[in-house]
Amino acid sequence: MQTLRVNGYDMAYLDIGSGHGPPLVCVHGSLCDFRIWSAILGPLTQRRRVVAVSLRHFFPEHWDGVGDTYSIAQHVQDVTAFIEQLADEPVDLMGHSRGGHISFRVAQRRGDLLRRLVLAEPGGELDASLDPEYKAGPSPLAAMIAAAAEKIAAGDVDGGLELFMDGLEGHGAWKRFPATTKQLLRDNATTLIGQTRDQRPPFSRADAESIKVPTLLIGGANTKGTIPKVLHALAAHIPHARAEMIPGTTHPMFEQAPQRYCEIVLDFLAS
Repeated sequence: MQTLRVNGYDMAYLDIGSGHGPPLVCVHGSLCDFRIWSAILGPLTQRRRVVAVSLRHFFPEHWDGVGDTYSIAQHVQDVTAFIEQLADEPVDLMGHSRGGHISFRVAQRRGDLLRRLVLAEPGGELDASLDPEYKAGPSPLAAMIAAAAEKIAAGDVDGGLELFMDGLEGHGAWKRFPATTKQLLRDNATTLIGQTRDQRPPFSRADAESIKVPTLLIGGANTKGTIPKVLHALAAHIPHARAEMIPGTTHPMFEQAPQRYCEIVLDFLAS
């Protein structure tokens, strides 16, 4: 593990592999950290240099959930500054879930820093320009996050994580997770408290149309809820975007089908 001083914060990251081409910078999702990419590091690093970051307040930091320095805006600023310091040339950027949202916003603001963009089921909501069924106010996902965060803040960490993961992956998901996955989520549980104050902007049609970087959207064919709706709406409006769905997988598709995921990503990055 290494660290890079970014916007007054020591941003932890893994730097693995020495393949051809620019670095592939990987941004994790909610409740995760750079360790979440472990299933695909082997295949990816055979051909690419992979730089997996941990966002501000995620493991290896053990944050108490207090303060106003956890937000989409802060994480976008941090990832942008990290890329600026990491490389003298445009990089490839890959983000999953919340990390996909962050990566999208980096591409929107600083597309000059990127060569290719991979969005693995980017997290977020659609506004009325992309969703004819849009309704103002908190989304069901935001309500679920708030309820889970309340339990975590009260000290019931496993109860809050069970509520969140079962809501995302279906009833009983938390109980089915292996011990290593549960511990990774516990290590980052307090970040869900920060996420309740996130003020994450919804995706708009204008946002999608502003992306000029070649983009791959990749998802699990069996993912439930609004996440697939977001993926397909963005794929339809990001210029020249490509979408791939992996059969038999859900939101953590790169853990469930690592070989196929890597084949799709490496093919796109080589194009």
